[in-house]
Amino acid sequence: MTRSGFVAICGRPNVGKSTLINAIVGHKVAIVSDKPQTTRRAVRGVANGPDWQLVLVDLPGVQKPRDELTGRMQRRVEHELADADAALVVVNAQQGVGGPGDRFIAGLLEKSPVPLVVAANKVDGCRTPAVVEALTAAEELFGQRAEYFPVSARTGAGVPSLVEHAVSLLPEGPYYFGAGERSDQSEDVMFAELVREQVLRRTRQEVPHAVEVEVGEIDTSRPDLVVVRAHVWVETDSQKGIVIGAGGRMIKQIGMGARRELERRVGGRVHLDLSVRVKRHWRDEARMLDRLGIE
Repeated sequence: MTRSGFVAICGRPNVGKSTLINAIVGHKVAIVSDKPQTTRRAVRGVANGPDWQLVLVDLPGVQKPRDELTGRMQRRVEHELADADAALVVVNAQQGVGGPGDRFIAGLLEKSPVPLVVAANKVDGCRTPAVVEALTAAEELFGQRAEYFPVSARTGAGVPSLVEHAVSLLPEGPYYFGAGERSDQSEDVMFAELVREQVLRRTRQEVPHAVEVEVGEIDTSRPDLVVVRAHVWVETDSQKGIVIGAGGRMIKQIGMGARRELERRVGGRVHLDLSVRVKRHWRDEARMLDRLGIE
């Protein structure tokens, strides 16, 4: 008999949820950045074992909604947690546990009936006393109902034990995804996310929060070349200027980095055509968010 099910991964922004999912899946299914709001959609990564399938749902970082975008992100968190077979909370062992964000998540999960697992991530950057302190603070916050694991998503330390326990929480049942599937993301969304990852890596201040990417066309008519045309959306002309950069240098760097990621994804040559467009207050416009696929 096989086991399969969904584990919702939640945590404050920038605790390493996406890196942990990629480590468990063994494949890049979620973009990684040190900026908050990196994950805006519920991204599902699929990990397979000899007799189990673990579907990891990378939730947007839990936060107080400030606009329609973050409101949708928060509703997505609540919806996915309600439908999950288990919840995995990721906390940052380097920064300490018990701040407002961690307390908000604890309150969100307090009445949830699903099994709870807590991963204290980034222990590779901590001395043993700091790891013990983080685990103790996490237990005080989430209680004895949870199981606790010190892990490093970056090095893989502690991850096998975490996966083994998560699998034990899954119900018996058939697989949800085929053996070769690693994510439920469509090709255009994945391509758009890989471009946005490069924008996040290279920009600062208000730009990362205000940027979204939309793939308008993927042309595979040539057997030796994939042509991808994408729009980089920002909210102001000043943000557009930052993304383009002096003499177009920034958008060129973004394009070069994104093209390398896309070529790894498709296993061949890619021509990437980027345009930067301004849509004021797009984060508060329901129609635009629908168009971008942010539910």
